[in-house]
Amino acid sequence: MIRMNPPGNNGKKNRGKGRPPKYEEWLTEEGLTKIQAWARDGLSEQQIAHNIGINAATLCTWKNDFPKLLNAIKKGKEVVDVEVENKLHKRAMGYEYIETKVTLNPNGDEKVERVTKQVIPDVTAQIFWLKNRKPDQWKDRKATELTGKDGGPIEVNSPREQIASRIASIASRTQQKEDTE
Repeated sequence: MIRMNPPGNNGKKNRGKGRPPKYEEWLTEEGLTKIQAWARDGLSEQQIAHNIGINAATLCTWKNDFPKLLNAIKKGKEVVDVEVENKLHKRAMGYEYIETKVTLNPNGDEKVERVTKQVIPDVTAQIFWLKNRKPDQWKDRKATELTGKDGGPIEVNSPREQIASRIASIASRTQQKEDTE
């Protein structure tokens, strides 16, 4: 979509009067770098809009009008998303790390001790990973199967049928009483 006039300009040319439109400062290399960094730091688009000094709807309009801005936000989000994916995977699989401990001996010498520690695999992270990566096999399903008497089909009567059946039963019992009296 190509727009002849920048957003909010209503067809008027900026004839050197006043300051340039606000979006121009954010379309510079420096502005786009800041926006990308905010996205990479995990800020929401509403928070990014606040930092720019605009509302979220305006940011949405700018993203539609200026592909450079949209790409900066996407690129920033991609970096942090990949980092989180990697951390989740690492946590799900478990890992080892080296812990370094420095202590002083009674004579004042430093003693450096390195110990390999293990972080066991996190079952919750594994479940989360599998539910999202293989939802057909790992989604939470609660299948409930209902059967009627002896595993047969369930008999369903409408309220009218139930009422008619009760009336017939009462009538039959009433008739039986009359016959016995």
